[in-house]
Amino acid sequence: MVEQTLEKLNEMKLHGMAKAMKRWLEQPKDKELTPEDVLGLLVDAEQQHRDDRKLQQRLKNAKLRQQACVEDIDYAHARGLSKAVVMDLASSRWAQRHQNILLTGPTGVGKSYLACALGQKACRDGHSVVYRRASRLFDELAQARADGTYPHLLRRLAKAQVLILDDFGLEPLAATQRKELLEVLDDRYQLGSTIVASQLEPKDWHAIIGDATLADAICDRLVHNAHRLKLGGESIRKAESLTSGKKAAK
Repeated sequence: MVEQTLEKLNEMKLHGMAKAMKRWLEQPKDKELTPEDVLGLLVDAEQQHRDDRKLQQRLKNAKLRQQACVEDIDYAHARGLSKAVVMDLASSRWAQRHQNILLTGPTGVGKSYLACALGQKACRDGHSVVYRRASRLFDELAQARADGTYPHLLRRLAKAQVLILDDFGLEPLAATQRKELLEVLDDRYQLGSTIVASQLEPKDWHAIIGDATLADAICDRLVHNAHRLKLGGESIRKAESLTSGKKAAK
């Protein structure tokens, strides 16, 4: 009877319930549970199983550059990062309110890690996330134009509740790229959130974007209603490399 029940649960795709029932049957019983208690445990297990599967799918779709989480952020390195600010952002209220986050600072201070950590927390809080390096996004948009899937890609990007745009501003935008970026941001305006990580401050983005009118429109959609974190200090990668070198020398 037990094996038949487990088979039926799996056939109905109640895998979390089946695993929980098997575990419960294998464990020693400290006390008797009522049928209502057992049913409650099985239902809770199934709900947790489904939530975990949804989270794994969101993380898979996000394609985050780094395996980062807000709990592992290092505040000891002097880079002007406030733990109180990060903990507030870790609530993901900014994603619920369709607000943006702008992370700026020199190379190596952890902008990408912080962006991925906030994206991972947004996934854990039930939000869909898409991560792209700016150069890869423009390549993807160009390819989509070439093969006729451009409208589909725009819809997919617009649907993401959080878009992470990393390494923005490393090189000037071409005319087509700035128009495409405006289309992407315009579709998402007040409907989703965007995290931008850049070595440049927003005041310097106009020169990179190139066209004054389009730059105004792009910056307006990014800077308006955005949380701004300006990082500084020495490169963390450089500091870690020096530390590793000293340990190796010893």
